[in-house]
Amino acid sequence: MIDYNPKEWLRYIFYFQKADTVRKLTPLILTIGVYSAVLSYLILIYWRIGENTDLKNISLMHSLLGFVISMLLVFRTNTAYDRWWEGRRQWGALMNISRNLALKVNALLDGSDLEEKMFFQTMIANYAYSLKNHLRGIYKSDEFTDCQLFGKSDLNIHDHIPNQIAAAIFSRVITLQKKGTLLPEHTILLNNQLEEFTNICGACERIKNTPIPLSYSSFIKKFIFFYCLTLPIGYVFSLHFLVIPFVMFVFYILASLEVIAEEIEDPFGDDSNDLPIERICKGIQTSTAALLR
Repeated sequence: MIDYNPKEWLRYIFYFQKADTVRKLTPLILTIGVYSAVLSYLILIYWRIGENTDLKNISLMHSLLGFVISMLLVFRTNTAYDRWWEGRRQWGALMNISRNLALKVNALLDGSDLEEKMFFQTMIANYAYSLKNHLRGIYKSDEFTDCQLFGKSDLNIHDHIPNQIAAAIFSRVITLQKKGTLLPEHTILLNNQLEEFTNICGACERIKNTPIPLSYSSFIKKFIFFYCLTLPIGYVFSLHFLVIPFVMFVFYILASLEVIAEEIEDPFGDDSNDLPIERICKGIQTSTAALLR
């Protein structure tokens, strides 16, 4: 995620970072510009179609459909942003739950239970990193920290790693209860945080694995494409060759909204506008290390 000052207007009007939609859409913008230039040349120079032709009335269609396409794009953008914000809420909840679990475990365990505290300190951070990698469909062994009670050799990397870590944490709590280190009421006290690990994982998986329906996404792309393809025909008689930059600009605006929505609807990746998951994981690791002493 890119950190920026939203009050700096001039800087971000003329600044184009690597993931900006201008860079992504440049080939398509140039293609639509060439198409508009060729069509304008054919209509104005080669075929010499006069302004009394009925083709200029195509612009009425664009006026009628402009409201429709704007509503579709607003709904598309809002839907994508809702997914992005829901993902941020879930990772914020993971941060709070990790801190609460660390606070409670630190209070319930004696100062001599250093091995047990180190287990929870390590595994809580491991859960955050494993969830991040799970949502990205990868496994990074260097982001898993071994401890005496659980290590990389205990993991099945071909299975659901966050579930394995959550199960290990819960099993350790039950083991401490059976040993008498924790009382049954202590287990009940910790149960809410332990359950929320899996709840958050499930919510993130729901966001990750439920994209916008294909028919809806495909329809918007087709709508934008054919809308812009017919723009030169309707406006070339009034704008002449100025219709070329006009169509390019309209296509950039409409297509950019779709590209932005595509990027933020999956907020767990490593794109510039995705959630700062690495920073959150680091914060969880730092917080648990400070709380479990």
